Formats: sequence, structure tokens, C-alpha cells
Amino acid sequence: MRILLVEDERRLAESLRAGLSAEGYAVDVAHNGRDALWYAAEHPYAAMILDIMLPGLNGYRVCRRLRERGDTTPILMLTAKDGEDDEIEALDTGADDFLPKPFSYGVLLSRLRALIRRGGATRPGTLRLGDLELDQASHTCRRGGAEIPLTTKEFALLAYLMKRQGEVVTKAELLENLWDFAASATANLVEVHVSALRRKIDLPFGAETIRTVRGAGYHVVGSGA
Repeated sequence: MRILLVEDERRLAESLRAGLSAEGYAVDVAHNGRDALWYAAEHPYAAMILDIMLPGLNGYRVCRRLRERGDTTPILMLTAKDGEDDEIEALDTGADDFLPKPFSYGVLLSRLRALIRRGGATRPGTLRLGDLELDQASHTCRRGGAEIPLTTKEFALLAYLMKRQGEVVTKAELLENLWDFAASATANLVEVHVSALRRKIDLPFGAETIRTVRGAGYHVVGSGA
């Protein structure tokens, strides 16, 4: 799931990017309003974290322009501490929620998840495919009751494929949705992660969950298929 973070304080932006990436999000970072508008035009995001105080175009103007062009991406706007007027203007210009600085990272994360849920993203507690279970709340994977340790990226990749059960998912789509613009990601990187997943979720259990569709991509099937 891809997030756009718009924050001109580079140390804070990097800290948030690292934290969100560790949660399994692909994070693109813009440090000014004009770049934010460019990123938003180039890719649909699950949500946007948007600071008010930005060079060039401030957060209000970015938000207003996005809404004027029909962009409905859920926006969490970062406002000044105790800035009631900031909060009012944030909502009036089209933001979905606001969070005063300084803030708790845990609170930001919970607000972000709530925005994504309200934005229509499907986030069931547990994904199931045959005897394979993926609990999105606890980030745990089990097959036949046995817990399988997965890296953050492996978990995100498997969740994406399981949500698209019955469909062929291309490598390009996986790169677009699970790796950010800054990553040096290639089709080979997708293959490496898929191979690692197969070694963990299939090989020890004599199962075949992720099938390769030659020249097209991957699709997942139940363990007995």
C-alpha cells in the first residue's frame, strides 16, 4: 500500500518514512508543495500525510488544488500545536483529518489506518487461502497452525496477492504498489521475494500457493488446487 508523505523537515520526513516502511507501506516523499502535486498526479495513493508549512505551495493550497481536480485521496494534515485556526482551515480546504505537531508516532499510525479504512480500502482482519492464514492486525502468518516468520516486504507481497485471489498480478503492478519511487526496484527483485515466500510458505508444507503465469505474472491458489 502506497503513501505520499509531504514534509519539508527532512529529518522528520526520513524518520516517518523509515517507520512507515517498517509497517509495510511503500512511501514516496515530497519536500515541497509543487512536488507533492506532481507525485499525486503520477500515482494513486492509499493516503497522504501533508504538512501545512511547505515552501512554494503550502499544505492548504496543495489540498485545495487536489480536491479541485477531483483527487479524493484521504489526507491527514499536520498542523501547528494548538492551532485551532489551522485545524479549521485544514478541514475547510478538504483534508479528512488533522494532527497537531508535535505528535506521537503511534497516534499518527492509527489515524492513518483509520483514514485508509474510511477511504474504502479493504482491510479484513485475517486473509485465508486454504490452510494458509495471514493476520493483518498482528502481522503473523500461519499454515496448518504452524507460524511462519515473514519479513515486512514478504508479508506485504503475500497480502497483496491473497487479496487478488483468482487474478493474475503482474510484476509491474507489484513494483508499483509495494515499492516506492526512490527504491531501485526491478522485476528481478520481485522474483527474489516471490522465491523467498515459496521457500517459507510452500516448500516445507508440500504446497503450491504462488503460481507463475509465464509472460504475465503470478496468481495464488488454495493449497489443494
